[in-house]
Amino acid sequence: MSQTTAVVGARDPGDAVAAPPGSEFAPLLRTVKGRGLLERRHAWYARCIAANALALAGVATGVVLIGDSWLTLLLAPLLAVFGARTAFIGHDAGHSQIAGDKTVNRVIGLIHGNLLLGMSYSWWNDKHNRHHANPNHIDKDPDVVADILVFTGEQAKHRSGFRRWLTRNQAWLFFPLTLLEGIALKVHGFQDLRRQPRRERDVEGALLVGHVVAYATLLLISMSPGKALAFAALHQALFGLHLGLAFAPNHKGMEMPDPDGERWGHLRRQVLTSRNIRGSVLTDWFLGGLNYQVEHHLFPSMPRPNLRRAQPLVRAHCQDVGISYVETGLVDSYRQALRHLHEVGEPLRTEWTE
Repeated sequence: MSQTTAVVGARDPGDAVAAPPGSEFAPLLRTVKGRGLLERRHAWYARCIAANALALAGVATGVVLIGDSWLTLLLAPLLAVFGARTAFIGHDAGHSQIAGDKTVNRVIGLIHGNLLLGMSYSWWNDKHNRHHANPNHIDKDPDVVADILVFTGEQAKHRSGFRRWLTRNQAWLFFPLTLLEGIALKVHGFQDLRRQPRRERDVEGALLVGHVVAYATLLLISMSPGKALAFAALHQALFGLHLGLAFAPNHKGMEMPDPDGERWGHLRRQVLTSRNIRGSVLTDWFLGGLNYQVEHHLFPSMPRPNLRRAQPLVRAHCQDVGISYVETGLVDSYRQALRHLHEVGEPLRTEWTE
């Protein structure tokens, strides 16, 4: 396993601003705040949002200009890539990284989530904040609840029928399943409308419907129904795959807190359950800054461009307090995540072959 190990710690979710004076996290928080790394980067985000909007507009224009040709499908991968950038902007808005005003962040999130992607900003925020509060906690993190995939041997034991087959083969099926994630996100958004208060539901629902109408109109006025369907299928599959590539390395195969064991503080809770990905500026762009998963979990409201600057401080602090800081290459991160899924399904495969 080629990974760089140092020493790390963890704290609670939300804006990382208040820590008990004697906690392991408090000295790191003081250092990070002293370096100004929690301050908003308005100009950086303005450029990022503007560039992404121009890219999306350019792809849409290309779809219209090329029109009813199979060549138009060549634009589907580009739309998937810039769709993922759109999701990253919505993610950052949900963490209040972009603006200090909650309403401004919500508007940015609604535009980039509901309108441009057809993905509910409210649903994503609720689910994602619960994940940040207790990452990899089997009873509290919605991302490790037994569903299509399972993450512990105990979850695997209770699988039956088709889901049991899925668990036996989940390591092989993981990336193929991400091809459906783009559609699944849209379905979850519409389903979540029933949970939302009336005013929020009206706004979110109107924007979700607006996305579907605008997306269908763009494709159907530009090409035949058959080509439009092929474009949509390719676009949504690659969009889901891209998000899967960004999210898969972050926590799978990392520590999972014992629900009945010792309660970890913020530093340990976030660092021991998270994995960083080494790389260049291109890696930062492709993964939307989520390759700095440790720093992001410790400081959720830290603007994305500051995560790289915070990394040496976090790594050094973890070494000082004796906490393992995990960082690995991109390919190896997938190998570790898939190995974990494979090991969870191993007892079912052994049973099946006996």
